[in-house]
Amino acid sequence: MPTPSLAALPIRRLTHRDLTACADLSEDRGWPREEHKWGFLLSAGRGYGIDDPAGGLVAACVVTEYGPHGHPRLGAIGMVLVAERYARQGVGRRLMRHVVALMDTTPLTLHATPNGRPLYEELGFKSTGRAEMVCGHFTAPQPVSGVVTRAATAEDLTSILRLDEEVFGADRTHVIARLPAFADNLRVAEDDGRIIGYAAAWPNMQTQVVGPLIARDTETAKALLTSLAAVTDRPLRTDIDVRHEELLDWVKAHGLESVAFNSVMTYGIAELPGDWRRRFAPLTVAAG
Repeated sequence: MPTPSLAALPIRRLTHRDLTACADLSEDRGWPREEHKWGFLLSAGRGYGIDDPAGGLVAACVVTEYGPHGHPRLGAIGMVLVAERYARQGVGRRLMRHVVALMDTTPLTLHATPNGRPLYEELGFKSTGRAEMVCGHFTAPQPVSGVVTRAATAEDLTSILRLDEEVFGADRTHVIARLPAFADNLRVAEDDGRIIGYAAAWPNMQTQVVGPLIARDTETAKALLTSLAAVTDRPLRTDIDVRHEELLDWVKAHGLESVAFNSVMTYGIAELPGDWRRRFAPLTVAAG
């Protein structure tokens, strides 16, 4: 039988049974396999893909919705990948158009690499900011800030969720509630018994990714980062909103180096909801 054309290959929902195929696709494009992150995203969000008749996936992406079930306030698109052998043949554009149409009037956001940005602009996404990826072995400053941090407990979840919704601008319960199982470390910052920030560090290949990083102010963000660095010997990696210049200067003075810049883009909304002043880093650029 003749091989069907790319345009005729159906787009379908991905499930956890597709985890290996998603990781293979990442590897095909020179990315780390990231099974741990793929598994998290396929649980918390909805994956979409196109099967290759020869086996594996032609393309994939994940959409994570935030807000009331059935009436999301925001959708984050990530892990948009097309197999190398099908690159520059319109597959990514077709998959993105499918997802945008499915999301209907829901505002969308994504982090775009310089290579991906032209496609997203063609589809109507606008650049509203930038995030800087930094990575390296963190060297803790002395003396450490007076902000009190500690390991999060199950009793903290309600307060974390309340703070997160206030800062992020939409309910992320289905994502944040998965953090204790997904992350190696989850810490909170307190002021007089009240939680004023929280951060997680989760494994990604040879690094620990810090995200989300939510904090009352820069000093609180520094304290959370320092506390997470103290419990791992792996390099830290995180994606910091470039408007947080003081934090970026500080992490670079303590061992982290700039790796890349991504454009924060939106569709159907001029600015992201919430309070960027307290939102220092996303959980992952794939999910906001």
